[in-house]
Amino acid sequence: MVKVEGTLDELRELFVEGAKREARKQAKKAGADVVRSGTKTVKKRAKSAWQKYMAKKSNQIKHKRGPRKGRLDLKRMAAEFRKQRK
Repeated sequence: MVKVEGTLDELRELFVEGAKREARKQAKKAGADVVRSGTKTVKKRAKSAWQKYMAKKSNQIKHKRGPRKGRLDLKRMAAEFRKQRK
């Protein structure tokens, strides 16, 4: 057995915080390896009909007045989208 002496803060730094830091390092490195190796083989998903609709500037309906002025009116856009699909 090993005898460890020090204040509570010092002991916490030695054991708990050090272990956390080490675990973070390992997780970050493992994640980076997965991302690096996965980007070559992963295919991008095809965009849904809604995403294609949203991307077109001509389909974007914006609020004209009020506190949401200038933002997209998603409720009206969704209604128009559903109308077009029928």
